[in-house]
Amino acid sequence: MFIYNVTVHVTHDIHDAWLTWQKEIHIPAIMQTGCFEKFQFVQLLETDEAEGVTYAVQFYAESKSLYNRYIEKFAPSLRESTLNKWGDKIIAFRSLMQVVD
Repeated sequence: MFIYNVTVHVTHDIHDAWLTWQKEIHIPAIMQTGCFEKFQFVQLLETDEAEGVTYAVQFYAESKSLYNRYIEKFAPSLRESTLNKWGDKIIAFRSLMQVVD
């Protein structure tokens, strides 16, 4: 199992609108690609929230090829639409992890 993790720092002034967009539009769009079988959306705790709030979304892919399919076919347009909508009000960091049995 592969976990595609996206950690996002969101400024306070867009927080509520971004949170609604993330839950109702962005995460569903990623899941509709068919590359991931489930996701988990969490808020990071014990972080400095002076300038914003930090969240992470973890998308679970059954294989590396499904993750690669997402990155090659879907990620560029989804990232571009995110940047166009929120600009520098968010900062995202992405990582790929593999479950170790």
